[in-house]
Amino acid sequence: MATVVRSADTLTRDALAVLQPGFTGTTAPDWLLRRLDEGLATVALFGRNVHTPAQLAALTAQLRGAREDLLIAIDEEGGDVTRLEVRGGSSFPGNLALGAVDDTRLTRDVARELGRRLADCGINVNWAPSADVNSNPANPVIGVRSFGADPELVARHTAAYVEGLQSAGVAACTKHFPGHGDTATDSHHDLPRINADLATLQERELVPFRAAVAAGTRAVMSAHILLPALDAERPATLSPAALHGLLRAPVADGGLGFGGLIITDGMEMRAISATYGLARGSVLALAAGADAICVGGGLADEDTVLRLRDALVHAVREGELPEERLADAAARVRALARWTRNAATGEGPAPAPGIGLTAARRALRLTSTTPYEPLTEPAYVAAFTPLANIAVGDETPWGVAAELTRLLPGTGTAACTAADAEAGTRALVDTLLTAAGDRPVVAVVRDLHRHPWMADALHTLLAARPRTAVVEMGVPQAPPQGTPHLATHGAARVCAQAAAEALTGRAPREAPQVP
Repeated sequence: MATVVRSADTLTRDALAVLQPGFTGTTAPDWLLRRLDEGLATVALFGRNVHTPAQLAALTAQLRGAREDLLIAIDEEGGDVTRLEVRGGSSFPGNLALGAVDDTRLTRDVARELGRRLADCGINVNWAPSADVNSNPANPVIGVRSFGADPELVARHTAAYVEGLQSAGVAACTKHFPGHGDTATDSHHDLPRINADLATLQERELVPFRAAVAAGTRAVMSAHILLPALDAERPATLSPAALHGLLRAPVADGGLGFGGLIITDGMEMRAISATYGLARGSVLALAAGADAICVGGGLADEDTVLRLRDALVHAVREGELPEERLADAAARVRALARWTRNAATGEGPAPAPGIGLTAARRALRLTSTTPYEPLTEPAYVAAFTPLANIAVGDETPWGVAAELTRLLPGTGTAACTAADAEAGTRALVDTLLTAAGDRPVVAVVRDLHRHPWMADALHTLLAARPRTAVVEMGVPQAPPQGTPHLATHGAARVCAQAAAEALTGRAPREAPQVP
């Protein structure tokens, strides 16, 4: 029997309130402003919406002109995943670099400064930090976005990040619950499966999320991953056992006792859209305990918003989605908006200028025993470039060539991909060495251990030029021996700057260059 709805207008407003859509352009489209007036309570920004800090501040002011109590969210992890600096690279190192330093005060200060910049641009929700324990080195989507592979290390830095970010008045959205670190599949493309038992889940994946809840994280983002030990049929985003039975459940009952906002990961990701469909998946997510439906990374139009709004209304009227559940979700969205308006900011001293570069310098490691002579003349950079995952995107530049060129004008570079290696690594390396001429060569890799073509090409290059310096800008694993090897623990612009300083011997005396 269909549920009797007391107020159609209230139901429609609640259905709009739980949607977190994106849009295209650097100004708000008319359709979005109309829907804000009708009840839409949260929007998502992406790199396509950002041109400059001043433009972004003007955009958020325009949005708040239509609805003052508005949640404006963005995916700004720093490091490899940046939207504020999508076209130039981040001024802050990512999680793996902060975990490598293992100074929670530094992590807190970096997160606070990042939060200050977001707040200055009018953003009040950040889909960060990533609390995933990167226990699987083959993980194609987390990697340097994690603080590391040790649950306790990840937990203490997750808590510090939450505290720092929220001290700037920006709500943290800790992700990807219940943990995306033990996957070998990218949920943007398919549905990952984690076969860990419940004991492993409690002792590994959930440790950082407990720390985040204890630190007061205002939001948690669900992951599109299947954990048969928890729910054999539905991924966490659609699973009552994961969201209601684990994340919401009281600590005394074995849950995490989280009372804040649950936001889904992007619903267009194929782990959901290709298995359940966008509309059906959204209904199931709300019914399972999610409060805000993130959509708009790819689908950024009014039709999508109206289709999902109508699907939620229809589900309530047909008894598939309890009206009380939808009302509770909408109330949680509005409650977080009230928190952001009243959140205390300015607590404690501002971090020292250049905190991001300082952190990147401290994270840099010489991971081989082979010494090297600082570069004093133009070099040649061979950048072995893997296909970027969707979370990182291919718009953001990476590598050390630009920073080395700034210090050593005349430095050349070539980007090499898997396609370039298809004809044979010997031919690829011969081409590189011909272009390099007599200049010293610097090889830049990213997650070398995950890309056999890259490892083969680097091996061939090192056989021809044994003194080539290697810079790993991904997760360092078993570095090649017999040649200088630097690990930056991420590909942020400041990580490249720290590596270029070390390669040329120009690192400031007060900042440790490499141990």
